[in-house]
Amino acid sequence: MNAPLGVILAGGLATRMGGGDKGLLALGDSTILGHVIARFAPQVGGLALNANGDPARFSDLGMAVIADSIAGFAGPLSGVLAGLDWAADQGASHIVTAAADTPFLPCDLVPRLQLSGGDLGLALAASPGGRQPTFGLWPVALRDDLRRALQDGLRKVVLWTDQHGAGTAIFPDDAAFFNVNTPGDLARAQAML
Repeated sequence: MNAPLGVILAGGLATRMGGGDKGLLALGDSTILGHVIARFAPQVGGLALNANGDPARFSDLGMAVIADSIAGFAGPLSGVLAGLDWAADQGASHIVTAAADTPFLPCDLVPRLQLSGGDLGLALAASPGGRQPTFGLWPVALRDDLRRALQDGLRKVVLWTDQHGAGTAIFPDDAAFFNVNTPGDLARAQAML
């Protein structure tokens, strides 16, 4: 399998952080999103950001910004679908997703997901704390199925991935998936640097 395209999921509302783009918050000498990009970009064949609203606020990143195609903040699966549609336009067979608020994501995320994807090439990451449904390998071939499921009201990632026999890539460290949701989490991430 060629290197899949990467999609950073940043389409949420960040309500626990008071709204806005929490990925743009300072973390060390960069931003949360800057740390995500630094770890994720070397693993993929190209990178896009799934974010809603005015894409100009991310213009300095130099990457495609793709919005959800399903209205009403339908959750991470809507961002996955946006990524799959973008990847289809690029002629890619797969994407890997990562959350925009996880500055310590595994540097071996993509190869380990690829090893776990089976024939279909569908897999989710998991750590001792459980499945990490915003970190996955997704085949473009399933995008129409996912679109139908979202239009029918499905919002839970694992309900859809389980229907398709998704593999699981086990990562030993929960800290790799630490996500910044609150001001306290941001302070903790600063300390973890």
